[in-house]
Amino acid sequence: MEKNWKDLTGTQQAGVGLLGVVQLGLLVAAQIDLTRRSDAEVNGPKALWRAVTLINFVGPLAYFAVGRR
Repeated sequence: MEKNWKDLTGTQQAGVGLLGVVQLGLLVAAQIDLTRRSDAEVNGPKALWRAVTLINFVGPLAYFAVGRR
């Protein structure tokens, strides 16, 4: 059974909101870091990493773990 937003408890809604804020924060941090780094400081093409960071939590975390030199 699919739940709608109104079916969630207040705590669940707050949790979803918090996860959204964290995900957006990671995305913004990764994009800013990519902008400030030179091509030599990034493992691979910057354009590829920009696209990868759009993948929920996994993309920005992958960038911070292996995308930077």
